[in-house]
Amino acid sequence: MWFHSLRLPLPFPYPPRPPPATPRLLRTTSSAMHSLPTSAHGQTHEHQAKLDPLNQRQAIIYHNQTKHSLTSGYARGPRGLDWANQPNPFLRFLSSPLLPLLHLSPQPGDSPSYYSLFSHSPPAPPQPLSHSTLSRLLYDSLSLSAWKTTGFSTWSLRVNPSSGNLHPTEAHVLCPPLPPLSTEPFLAHYSPKDHTLELRAYVPSDHAPIPDGESFFFLALSSIFWREAWKYGERAFRYCNHDIGHAIAAVAIAAASLGWDVRLLDGLGHDDLHCFLGLDSANPSSPQQLPDRPVRGRFPWIESQHPDCVLVIFPFGRPPAIEYQSLSAAFSGFSSLKWMGKPNSLSKDHVYWDIIYRTAEAVKKPITAGEGFSVNPLHPSALISENLYKKISVRELVRKRRSAVDMDGVQVMERNTFYQILLHCLPSGQLGPGEKQGKQFALPFRTMTWDAEVHAVLFVHRVKDLLPGLFFLVRNEEHFDRLKMAMNSEFEWERPEGCPDGLPLYRLATGDCVELAKQLSCHQDIAADGCFSLGMVAHFEPVLREKNAWMYPRLFWETGVLGQILYLEAHAVGISATGIGCYFDDDVHRVLGLKGLEFQSLYHFTIGSPVLDKRIMSLPAYPGPGIDA
Repeated sequence: MWFHSLRLPLPFPYPPRPPPATPRLLRTTSSAMHSLPTSAHGQTHEHQAKLDPLNQRQAIIYHNQTKHSLTSGYARGPRGLDWANQPNPFLRFLSSPLLPLLHLSPQPGDSPSYYSLFSHSPPAPPQPLSHSTLSRLLYDSLSLSAWKTTGFSTWSLRVNPSSGNLHPTEAHVLCPPLPPLSTEPFLAHYSPKDHTLELRAYVPSDHAPIPDGESFFFLALSSIFWREAWKYGERAFRYCNHDIGHAIAAVAIAAASLGWDVRLLDGLGHDDLHCFLGLDSANPSSPQQLPDRPVRGRFPWIESQHPDCVLVIFPFGRPPAIEYQSLSAAFSGFSSLKWMGKPNSLSKDHVYWDIIYRTAEAVKKPITAGEGFSVNPLHPSALISENLYKKISVRELVRKRRSAVDMDGVQVMERNTFYQILLHCLPSGQLGPGEKQGKQFALPFRTMTWDAEVHAVLFVHRVKDLLPGLFFLVRNEEHFDRLKMAMNSEFEWERPEGCPDGLPLYRLATGDCVELAKQLSCHQDIAADGCFSLGMVAHFEPVLREKNAWMYPRLFWETGVLGQILYLEAHAVGISATGIGCYFDDDVHRVLGLKGLEFQSLYHFTIGSPVLDKRIMSLPAYPGPGIDA
């Protein structure tokens, strides 16, 4: 069958991995130095707009430079793991007053069933904002889920997944008065190790952007790039943004179980988020000049947080009145707050991967207040049958989620289960006749402010009554013609047998793609041993050109949100899943027939039956071991 022509023409045995470049030591001369990227605060929007083509170019340079290749090697990273400098996975603000949260373990009937979350509008009756409900939101989205131990090693797991379990994502909340936590508005950092808020500042009522009596609050997410770069080098910027997407979805799902909606405040700019987090007072100072190459040394500023996004959380059907210019002005006034606590040191020494920080600077978003704040209508997702899911509540499910390390290569998935998982991956949810997927109306995709830009190519291995092969899920049907034109002209583009109406899934080719999936995902067995694996293919260069360079991280956020649904869907039907950040980018494109940068693969995933390592003991999340991981 012609499908075998899709196999990559590899020499055997596979070419060995070339060693990554070794970071050179910092030189004392400044001939190869460049100015440290700084905030663009104070620049006019016109000036920032003029920089956009250069910023788009930098995003594309980073993306191409950090690709893995089957023939030319892997993106630059450390030769091995420098265990002596492994970053502390827990950021703490030393001397900051602690605001204890409640430890509210899941109880029968305290949250809707997982499958009903997507089929009801609203998903649950809105709960009032209180000490208890804020505690539960954070407990079910960003807290520890377990401790693991084997031999002399002990480590923690979290509700929100992370590449390599390194957790670069930090969270901060800005709340109205919440007795007994506080009798005035406050801003605090969330500490997952002990499920506590670390008070950063009280916000006087005349500075607080939440009027008295309102029931909404803000949650900001930031990244510490060093946590990922310690292990993954230059590709870490990609993985940090995957993790932001996972965290956004984790918060949205936990909020929905409380009857709350979540929306990105994407009209704000990077400088607004910088002020919100009080980073001028918290981040270590950085030198005026830095090398234009990777270097090793002592760089405390590398441990600084990079602000990513702010979410507003509010009861379903009662969106707040957000005016971006006023909100930006309120955040800029935070510089006068009395900030509390200093961040702890995470590592003794560091490696400065220069391209990460140049790219982070290039994709900073300016304020776009003219867009205005709006909330999309809520659409339920299609449900084939609730019997496909285990009888499990949202709260139980999110805390039981794990990333599989191995899969058995045996499990066969029912065809309707496969289709149900994909139905919950659609951004628009259930639509009427003639309507097309693309707008983000369904949970948790409705948190995002742009139309869906990410699709999925599926390597189907073991689905009952479905021929194995290559499939494609079109998540924005406005892209259908462009996708079909850009991809291999011999693809079938046929609807598979039994595919439900409203699911834009197409068979591209029939055949055994087990080895192909494994090869493309850096020769990892886990991509071949599940029921199916997939690559997330984003509409890429046109998005950067039309919507600006700051869409680059947002494309990865979208893949992380989609990945979080895949995790939860897998566990809800009784199996498991794993995100795969290591794959051969352009070799994926070559299999699909894609050329240029119109579409790019940004994330891989696999779903199947996990193989558990019985040598590893699981311990409760709280109280955890009295040691630092």
